[in-house]
Amino acid sequence: MDADLAVVGASFAGIACAVAAARAGLRVVLLERKSDPGMKLHTTGIVVKEALASLAQIDEVPQTLLRSIRGVRLYAPNLHSIALDSAGYFFLATDTPNLMRWLVERTANAGVDVRLGLSFAGARRLNDGIAIADLGRVRFVVGADGPVSKVAEIFELDRNRDFLAGVEAEVEGLTLPEADRLHCFLDRRLAPGYIGWAFMGVGIAQIGLAGRRSATFANADVEAFLARLRGIFDLSACRVTAKRGGLIPVGGALPKAAGDRVLLVGDAAGLVSPLTAGGIHTALESGRAAGLAIASALASDTGGALSVRIPMPRFRYKRLMRAAFDRFPSDRMFNLLMRSGMLTAAARLVYFHRRGLFSAAAWRDLVARAPHK
Repeated sequence: MDADLAVVGASFAGIACAVAAARAGLRVVLLERKSDPGMKLHTTGIVVKEALASLAQIDEVPQTLLRSIRGVRLYAPNLHSIALDSAGYFFLATDTPNLMRWLVERTANAGVDVRLGLSFAGARRLNDGIAIADLGRVRFVVGADGPVSKVAEIFELDRNRDFLAGVEAEVEGLTLPEADRLHCFLDRRLAPGYIGWAFMGVGIAQIGLAGRRSATFANADVEAFLARLRGIFDLSACRVTAKRGGLIPVGGALPKAAGDRVLLVGDAAGLVSPLTAGGIHTALESGRAAGLAIASALASDTGGALSVRIPMPRFRYKRLMRAAFDRFPSDRMFNLLMRSGMLTAAARLVYFHRRGLFSAAAWRDLVARAPHK
């Protein structure tokens, strides 16, 4: 065999898988169709606090690539807003292009054979492994190649069908008020089924939105969103320097994400929160779990069929909340619920999980907005 494991896609999931497997003793090759792993990204690069520990399992991330975001400001469609915080909790904005370049460098340093500029063109099964076009023979394949996975197609695994479509602009010359907050906007006209956002990244502002992908909403209208933000932010000196966008799977984990000597991880496996569309933390966790499980399975490989499975989140309540959010009646209702405090309580659960819903601040919000006799 030319390698024990081929990982397709230098994503967060692919990198975590490749590093874990290589450190466990496997000969690993990582295929990435882009010649520069920091180009043409499809993520905002916002990571939750918990993801920092997952990144640290690869290596300690340079602080120059990170910026702490301590809270959220949530805006109703009428642009009334409320600040949301949870003691001790934070998000991280990342210099995502350079973070991906740094991660690929660390992957190579871990002993992985990194092949940039090499696409996954196809494969065929052998008695004891898989032959990959333009690469050679391997014992196992991991698909970490995004929401529309070529690996899933070739090996007849389940594929994502349920998506949000999003776009984000990098903006120079803009300093947001409350620069330590993630500004989130509810607007069913511009972002049906999701939100708009704005935050200070690492050296640049990032402004974007996403919504349900449909016949009438194929791409988010970031220019219209920028025009709307002029009512609350000073955009007079801002300049859009770059845009990125793509599809976000929100249908939940795929039932058939594993087959004979093949496994999907990260976005390819649908491991993205159906509600928040956050997937970096689960990508890192699923990738690492896959690398370790594959190394263990191949240690006793005698040829023939071999299947590896890893724990996958079920997203039960998040799928229910996704369905409710998709069917939310109107922006006017969002405005009313914001005034009542009910929307902010739900938002705390979304952004901060249980520590947000059951915090003292959450109950103060509800009591302060309760009708007084």
